[in-house]
Amino acid sequence: MDLSELLKVQPAALDSARLRRAQLARRTSGISPASLMLAYADWLAHFAIAPDKHEALARKAVRQGQRLAQYAAHAWSGDCPPCIEPLVQDRRFADAAWQRWPYNVLHQGFLLYQQWVHGVTTGVRGVTKHHEDVVTFVSRQLLDTVAPSNFAATNPEVLAKTLASGGTNLLSGWLNFLSDCERLAAGRPPAGAEAFVVGENVAVTPGKVVFRNRLIELIQYEPSTPRVHPEPVLVVPAWIMKYYILDLSPHNSLVKYLVDRGHTVFAISWKNPTREDRDLGMDDYLRLGLMDAIDAVSAIVPGAALHAAGYCIGGTLLAIGAAAMARDGDSRLKTLTLLTAQTDFTEPGELALFIDESEVTYLEDMMWARGYLDMGQMAGAFQLLRSNDLVWSRMVREYLMGERAPMSDLMAWNADGTRLPYRMHSEYLRGLYLRNDLAAGRLAVGGRPVALTDLRVPVFSVGTERDHVAPWRSVYKLNLLTDVEITFVLASGGHNTGVVSEPGHPKGSYQVAKRAYDGKYVDPDTYFATAARREGSWWIEWQRWLAVHSSEPGALPGMGAPKQGYAPLAAAPGTYVLER
Repeated sequence: MDLSELLKVQPAALDSARLRRAQLARRTSGISPASLMLAYADWLAHFAIAPDKHEALARKAVRQGQRLAQYAAHAWSGDCPPCIEPLVQDRRFADAAWQRWPYNVLHQGFLLYQQWVHGVTTGVRGVTKHHEDVVTFVSRQLLDTVAPSNFAATNPEVLAKTLASGGTNLLSGWLNFLSDCERLAAGRPPAGAEAFVVGENVAVTPGKVVFRNRLIELIQYEPSTPRVHPEPVLVVPAWIMKYYILDLSPHNSLVKYLVDRGHTVFAISWKNPTREDRDLGMDDYLRLGLMDAIDAVSAIVPGAALHAAGYCIGGTLLAIGAAAMARDGDSRLKTLTLLTAQTDFTEPGELALFIDESEVTYLEDMMWARGYLDMGQMAGAFQLLRSNDLVWSRMVREYLMGERAPMSDLMAWNADGTRLPYRMHSEYLRGLYLRNDLAAGRLAVGGRPVALTDLRVPVFSVGTERDHVAPWRSVYKLNLLTDVEITFVLASGGHNTGVVSEPGHPKGSYQVAKRAYDGKYVDPDTYFATAARREGSWWIEWQRWLAVHSSEPGALPGMGAPKQGYAPLAAAPGTYVLER
């Protein structure tokens, strides 16, 4: 076979091999076996030649065994101090029933063994940090599957419920399980989600779609006050999920909150991509998404710089776009707000467990075959990060206790997933997570690199305390990348619940501190220890900040700008948000 014939055959052979890898990736839910094997091989090779570690673990096992034996000898009385306390976030054994014999011995033995396994997987000299984290995470996941709380025979709460109900809880749990299986097979949302209908009782703030292209619909919301601040607010949500997390029910809609306080609000609603959109890249999301939206807002509200607010990956995109605009002398931004948005990806938390060269390559093959990353795959990774809360405790409650947690608007939104285009997600993972190009000044926009040091507008940045997607210390790294005035808020709650934290929320609180332009850097530990803590919603703090950076309220702008090509096309919430 000559060279020309070889070149004709090789692409097909490569495609065939890649297709086989994609099929394997689907069977393993996108988790790379090679990545896991590398991590465990690294750990095992170093663990095998660490006799001091073996000796320390053996001594610890003996000590823990003695402690448990002593505890067991007195635990029947019910008045015995525990051997070990669970971690603060571990609520599996919080019920008083777990303090009675023999369940107190059972759960104490499990916690001691969990602690010992953690000692096995950590602190082994020579193991890379990433591989140690992977081994520790996977080992913890495997151990959590056999926790005594997960089985009816070893869970006193389930046993008590079974005796009290005559076993009807197990019947109800079985019916819940069958219902969930049927819904999953049919591609239907979880039970109760049908009570929240987009455009009927969620995403109902009045407005119009004033612009549409192949990637976004731009919604302009109708004013609810007689006068408004001249500077409009543009909301750039994440395209990982649908935009209406910021416009849920009227009582917890951030969009409505701003509109009711005299702000003209625009929001991007992203298209749910299909196989045909596989080649949409980060440049397309920047150009067709952010920049087209800014052009439209500037035409509808001419002469006024705008407040731009980005959420999660939408905030990362906004930071990239703002840096490019600053580089090019584009002064249309008045302020920048970043909600749980990372700009430096060196410490992205446990999500980094799923991101290394092997894993990204494996994921790329799966996306290449489909043309997109399915939401189910991404949701599975997020659930693993909080498996006790999102997987095991739910299974115990719904399948063993037979109790359905009441559905909320936020839970229903969470089940309304989207897809991610193959090219965009590959560029995002490689450019930001693997290479950290934005923070390093290597990320190119329009053929030239951008740098966050070019920013000159005030920034309002929000992190959340229990964020597993964008850990607040990672979000805080923006302070190292720019010299502008930064107001940093650390809100209670997680990635979503910390953002959707409306005034009147019973558990809302936040810390806030401002760094002046060219101010001194304050490390995150010092910030956490010294920043003022306030009860209530950070929304109030943000709206005041927006008002300070806005002009006095004036006349209402028109709805759209038909003469400039931005005529109203449809009523909010538009059509893209309804796509499945």
